[in-house]
Amino acid sequence: MFSENTLWLMLAIFSLSASITLASDPDPVQDFCISNPIFGAIKTAHDMHYILPCKNSSEATTEDFVFSGLKKATGNFSDTGLAVVSASPTNFPGLNTLGLSFARADIEVGGINPPHFHPRATELVHVVQGKVYSGFVDSNNRVFARVLEQGEIMVLPKGLVHFMMNVGDEPATLFGSFNSQNPGIQKIPSAVFGSGIDEELLQKAFGLSSKQIGTLRKKFDPKTAR
Repeated sequence: MFSENTLWLMLAIFSLSASITLASDPDPVQDFCISNPIFGAIKTAHDMHYILPCKNSSEATTEDFVFSGLKKATGNFSDTGLAVVSASPTNFPGLNTLGLSFARADIEVGGINPPHFHPRATELVHVVQGKVYSGFVDSNNRVFARVLEQGEIMVLPKGLVHFMMNVGDEPATLFGSFNSQNPGIQKIPSAVFGSGIDEELLQKAFGLSSKQIGTLRKKFDPKTAR
């Protein structure tokens, strides 16, 4: 028989193990699950996971495991000089259930990828062209940043704010891999000024006037943005 204290300890360890297990994408239970987007995404038992239904495995082809959409930039640059092409199960069927996604980012000279974070994935960034100032901020507000050159790789831990800026004299191209098929993204400026947070709180938090808050909301609120 276990003592009451021992039982409580075992329960605490089990709960911690379960929470760690559920904090990442589930392991696949078959060789592959070619996504069938026409049926739409479905939620698993945990809201963080979005899995696309599988096609019949007999219908799988080599093309399901190849994606050609990252060969070139989209040309659709944002006002910060950033253009992103993503590869996820919705456009790359072979990725479904494997806990992976990928992206290409092109940054114009002087352009930035504003501070943001991915709540469900660690990102590995590889610079294939240009010079990029890249880094992240840890929970102690320490900045880990440097200029990355062609061929260098940087890891950006899950859930930590990170950023990039093209500091070279030519357009920069980076590839990023994520250990989740649905990493999610929270862009800090939009999350703060475009989400409807009470204005008084924002004034107190940032020391800004009502007019300044209004200006920032017009810029980052998708309902009022240009």
